[in-house]
Amino acid sequence: MKLQYFTSLILFCAILLVGCGGSSSDTESSSEDTATMDMEEKKYPLTPFSRSTQYDDALLENMTYQGGTFSFDVSGDEYQLGEQTPDAESKMCANSAKGQHIHLIVGNQPYSAQYTSTFDFDLANGEHNILAFLSRSYHESIKTDEAHIAQRVTVKDGAITNSEDLIEPSLFYSRPKGTYVGDDTKKVMLDFYPVNAEIGDDYKVKVQINGEVTLLDEWQPYYIENLPMGQNTIGIALVYPDGSQVPGKQTSTLRTIELRQDPLPEM
Repeated sequence: MKLQYFTSLILFCAILLVGCGGSSSDTESSSEDTATMDMEEKKYPLTPFSRSTQYDDALLENMTYQGGTFSFDVSGDEYQLGEQTPDAESKMCANSAKGQHIHLIVGNQPYSAQYTSTFDFDLANGEHNILAFLSRSYHESIKTDEAHIAQRVTVKDGAITNSEDLIEPSLFYSRPKGTYVGDDTKKVMLDFYPVNAEIGDDYKVKVQINGEVTLLDEWQPYYIENLPMGQNTIGIALVYPDGSQVPGKQTSTLRTIELRQDPLPEM
């Protein structure tokens, strides 16, 4: 009886071990499937833009600020302020009727769109991080070294008294911005601008859309899909590959935008 008992016990343990081994493999496979599903089933998926009209020789340089007036030199064989970007209609996203322009970003404030190379602008006294870049008519930045200026400036009484190039890793928020109405709500563009931070192996961009987080490892514009009508929160942060945020004042921004089905009635 004892021999039969021990033989049965050994056989039971062997079956249990085989069963556990199979269960572990199934659990691992299930976890991988779940992770894949999490990636694929984002509530607000980000879809990369198609390749946009290129302006390889577009040039933005010689930024000055005197008497409350900014001035830039803008040049390029094909790029012109105030013109429509040729592929604007195919992008099917918000497009400026005034054409191509300069995005001027002061710190973490929303950008100011400027359609001429000289314009009045109120800068408070003190130190500011400034990014200026050439934009297509549908607000996508031209992502070349020659088409942007990034500086830390000191301002006093409507003039820059000192300026130096930004040297620390930084991330500026550009789009989306403000209120989107009607057809413009269908495809909302996300566009950001890293400075001294190559997005890929060394740095990534953590995007938060209404609390849902997506990690991006490529610098390009994206469509944000499925945004509901009403207010939405969009945040970006410059992070290391392990997901920890890069320190600094110019590495994260949280913004609120609004989507409306129809324009507000005139009062």
